[in-house]
Order: sequence, then C-alpha cells, then structure tokens
Amino acid sequence: MSVETAELAREGLAPEPSRTADFLRRMSGARLPALFVLTVAVVAIAAPMLTGYAPDAGGPDALLPPLLPGHPLGTDNIGRDIWSELAYGGRVSLTVGILAALTALAIGVVVGAAAGYAGGALDTVLMRVSEFFQTLPRFVLALIIVALFGAGLGKVILVLAILSWPQTARVVRASVMSLKAAPFVDAARIGGMPGHAIVLREILPNALAPIVVVTSLDVATAILLEASLSFFGLGDPNLPSWGGMLNVAQEYLRQAWWMSLFPGAAIALTVLAFNRIGDCLNAALDPKRRGAR
Repeated sequence: MSVETAELAREGLAPEPSRTADFLRRMSGARLPALFVLTVAVVAIAAPMLTGYAPDAGGPDALLPPLLPGHPLGTDNIGRDIWSELAYGGRVSLTVGILAALTALAIGVVVGAAAGYAGGALDTVLMRVSEFFQTLPRFVLALIIVALFGAGLGKVILVLAILSWPQTARVVRASVMSLKAAPFVDAARIGGMPGHAIVLREILPNALAPIVVVTSLDVATAILLEASLSFFGLGDPNLPSWGGMLNVAQEYLRQAWWMSLFPGAAIALTVLAFNRIGDCLNAALDPKRRGAR
C-alpha cells in the first residue's frame, strides 16, 4: 500500500474495491465446493472413458475390497465395479438435482412475479396455494406419489419440482413487491411499458440474487430427495444411482463396508457442496452484507 493510499484509508477516503473483486472475495469459501461439484460433473459426463466396466455388468469377483487391480473401489455383491456405479450414478443425481431445481425455478418465478406485481386477490390466492404446498411433508408426499404412479427419472424430477416451487415463489414475490415501487419501475410504467415487460426487463433482473441462492439450495435438496427415494427402491431401476447403491449395500454393512461408504460419501459431500455454494452466494449477493465494513 502506497503512502497516499494509506493516508486516504486513515481519512476514510480510500477508493471502494470493485464489485467484481468484492464478490470474488466473498465467494472464496465456495472455491473448494465448486471444484468438487465440477469434478463430479466431469466424472459423470466422462464416465465411459474413466471406467473400465459398465455400471450394471456383474462378474465372478463379488465383494472384492478396494485398492485391488482393476477395481479401485472394490465390487458389490454381484461383482459390479463400485467406481463405475459411482461415476454413472453421478449422472442421475446431478440431472435430477439441476432439472428439478430449474423446473421449480420456472414455476416459482411465474407464480411469485404474478403475485407480487398484481397484488390483491391474485396475490392472496397464489400465496395460500404456496402455503398449502409448504405444509406438506415433501419426502413423504414424494414417496407416496412415486409409489402410486411408478418410478422413472422424468416422474421423479416433476414430483420434486412441484414440491419445491413454493419457496422460490415466496422469495420472488417479496423481491417483486419491494421493487415495483422503485423509481426506475415508475419511469418504465409512465413510459407506457406493459406490466409483463416491466416484470421481465426491469424487476426480475434486479431480483436475481435471492433467486440464484434459492435455486442452488434447491439443487442440494433435490439430490438428497432423489437419493432417499432410490434408497427405498423408488428410483429408476434402469439407471445406476447413489441411493440405489445404498439400497443394495444395507444388507452387506458388516462384510462389505465399501459398498455403503463411497455412495454415502458422494451424496453427503455433493449436498454439502451445493449448500456451501448457496451460503456463499447469499453472503456475496446480500446488499446489507456488501455494505457492511
């Protein structure tokens, strides 16, 4: 620090750091979680090149422990390679988590924006509906719906999205209600811009921060719920998943600990990573925290 900068700092006149630099500083705690999520995504995409076995290919070498040639993470009860199952299972977890969160985001943004901007009776009705969904036990309801209508990746994504949109809707509604009286919105309204254009062009871009935070947390929740459904045998039976691996492993906890350790660790670390990213985004994008010194 130069003498001039130090003098300005003592007088409280030092230049403010750029928004980008400040954002990156506040996001420093998310670097390791983001790297982990990126690694999981790369491994899932490149699974055919990184594994030497199909995830459903059994063999004579059942219940082999880890660190043996050809099977770095061991094999399961019918000889399937754990590393291969783990890599391919990441596809299911990330696909369900991301698509369920994006679908919930689309529903929540539409409902929340309509309720917040229109107000009145429409706001009351939409918020009562969202409150009804929020009172429902998410996992139990997902368990019942999937059990009744059958397992499948598309059905699981749709069920999780339908059960996750109310939180996004309420966040969007609060942001829209606080912004719709802002001067720039009044200027757009006076200029003759229609209501839907005001919401899309003026309000939602300025309400992006809390929406991004909620969506990142929804990804973690969806991954955990999908793993729970698969653990109870309600996942897609044709696709390898971490929850499905745990379902098989529960009968071999004492004689083959690796069958449960690796998928369990993958679920826990992935959910923890997305939650940590969401917490860091909340700290970095919160204007109150940005203004604190």
